[in-house]
Amino acid sequence: MYNSILVIISIILIYMASYTSFDLFQLVKASEKNSRFLFLASTFSLGFGFWVMSFVALMADNIYATSSYDIPIATLSMLIGICFAGMAFYSMLDKENNKHRIYVSSLFFSFSMLAVFILGLYSIGNSVQAENMPALFFSFLLLFSGFSFSVKLSFYPAKKTRIAKGIVRPLCSFIITGVCFLSHFILLHSMTPIEYEPSHYDDSFIVYVVLFITILILGGLIGTSTLIREKLAVNDINVRDMQYALDESSIVAFTDKNGMITYVNDKFVEISKYSRSELIGQNHRIINSGYHSPEFFKQLWKTISSGNIWKGEIRNKAKDGSFYWVDTVIVPFVNKKGEPYQYVSIRRDITDQKQDQIKMQEMVQEVSDIKFALDQSSIIAFTDKQGVITNVNDKFCRISGYSEEELIGQTHRIVNSGYHSAAFFQDLWHSIANGEVWKGEIRNKAKNGSYYWVDTTIIPFLDSQNKPYKYLAIRNDITERKRTEEILHRQDKLAAVGQLAAGIAHEIRNPLTSIKGYTEFLSMDETETDRQELFSIVLEEIERVNSIVEEFMLLSKPTSASLEKKEIIPIIANVLSILDYQLRKSKVQVDFTFDDSEARLECDENKLKQVFLNFIKNAVEAMPSGGSLKIAVKTTAKSIDVLLQDTGIGMDKDQLQKLGEPFFTTKKEGTGLGLLVSFKIIENFKGKVYIESEKNKGTSFHITFPKAGNDIG
Repeated sequence: MYNSILVIISIILIYMASYTSFDLFQLVKASEKNSRFLFLASTFSLGFGFWVMSFVALMADNIYATSSYDIPIATLSMLIGICFAGMAFYSMLDKENNKHRIYVSSLFFSFSMLAVFILGLYSIGNSVQAENMPALFFSFLLLFSGFSFSVKLSFYPAKKTRIAKGIVRPLCSFIITGVCFLSHFILLHSMTPIEYEPSHYDDSFIVYVVLFITILILGGLIGTSTLIREKLAVNDINVRDMQYALDESSIVAFTDKNGMITYVNDKFVEISKYSRSELIGQNHRIINSGYHSPEFFKQLWKTISSGNIWKGEIRNKAKDGSFYWVDTVIVPFVNKKGEPYQYVSIRRDITDQKQDQIKMQEMVQEVSDIKFALDQSSIIAFTDKQGVITNVNDKFCRISGYSEEELIGQTHRIVNSGYHSAAFFQDLWHSIANGEVWKGEIRNKAKNGSYYWVDTTIIPFLDSQNKPYKYLAIRNDITERKRTEEILHRQDKLAAVGQLAAGIAHEIRNPLTSIKGYTEFLSMDETETDRQELFSIVLEEIERVNSIVEEFMLLSKPTSASLEKKEIIPIIANVLSILDYQLRKSKVQVDFTFDDSEARLECDENKLKQVFLNFIKNAVEAMPSGGSLKIAVKTTAKSIDVLLQDTGIGMDKDQLQKLGEPFFTTKKEGTGLGLLVSFKIIENFKGKVYIESEKNKGTSFHITFPKAGNDIG
């Protein structure tokens, strides 16, 4: 007779062992975390459950069988059962869910159950004989069928099934318990019973011992499973919360190892404007905007297929054709071999941020282009509210001759030429300090002492209280324009003087000739010495008036002398030799330099000598206490530039403006016609002259002639 208590205990044990092991292994399949511990726990639970059930079933058949129990064989049966159970669970550790593994694992589960039972028989002195083979085979088929159904239902369920998910585990545990109990019953029934001598232990005591051990084992299994499930439940809650947070804040998509989309969240659907069914099964080419190059995506795939995380910004295209930018992180999920089996993409919509960034880049580019244009065309300087220079461009440095380091930290007094009055700058500062834009023309002085004119616009930058906190000065070099204006002004003077001279010469010369003739005739009959001296004075004055008329005649029309190609350096050298005595007497040091000794121009040599004689004599007379005279001749491809610079008394701006007017002179004696004649000669030779002067600092004559064969206009 079977012990009913032990039978019930064995049924409860195998049920709980199968339930616990399948429950733990389900956690192994769902998560990589603690997978080794969960795998060992599920393997031990089922393997040890098979052994305990076999042991209790043998005791239920004959309570005295344990009197001859072979401990080593019993231990071996336990280990073999656990090993076969482990092999069965290991065969199901695949991420691809290959269904042929159902039968492999079921085979190992069946072997585990039968191995425990057969070795258990040997441990109590019984064995399987040839006549037991049909029962053994039938038991194997029963076990294989039950395990196949349970494994498939638990770990490889069909997409559409009528069985509720909540009863799958209890149902599978009940099936495993049933086939295990039936297989034991069939095998025990087919075995030849062995008579055992009654043990001196009371059978009820043995039952209670077995019951106590069973409760301990059962409690341990249930407790272990409960604790692990609670721990994982907490983790699941955390994961769920994290997923919820991600779904609310990010665009999430899962793809398989081939890049096919397997999951998308609502935010992905919302931003892409595709439905979930349109996205699942597609790859991310469905939202490719064509903005990024193929090399971009090749590098992306190379990174993630190597198991590395990829981060970057991607422009995608929605279903309606609109574009959107996402800040993307792609995380590969790798198996134990380090090979990715799926990818999760976490994206954040940065379309507005990207548009702002693009606008900012366009604004920066626009400002950069404007700055480049200004730097190329204008002289730029920034100053603080006190007028101290904080920034200058290269054009400012080039025209002023100062380096950036020399200019920054200084005020614009560093380039003040002294040409403008203090009231001029007071009016300038009054305007810009009140937040008004000032415009005007300023003459500045470069580091080398030369002067240049700039058309200036000064713009105040105002703070929130409409008070200037910095100034921007934009200047354009108008030196050539000012020189041209001066030259044109002088040419107008020459034209007017020429017209005047033509009339005067015509009206004066004939009467003057008659007066001179009659005076000479009267002086011939005069014998008194005093009267002879008076006649001599009259004739000298007539001669002086005649020379003035001759100079007027030069101004009245261009020279009729033929022009020849002459070298300018020998002409200047000849003039210097003529004036050598006067230069030494006046203590004037001459610095004569040139870069081309054969520079030639078309001129009348005598007239050109007259020009240089006038200019050099004027320079000497402007230095009554001595000084230095610099004569520099520089040639270019089209012109010959001559600079005559003295260190004399100079002229103020009013005197400079009147220079060239008839009978205006800064000397005590003189008519001022010498400069007029010189200007006219230079004009006849198609040249230009520009004059700079500063009171008590000297005067500079800049003369430009066209080289022989060129015409500078």
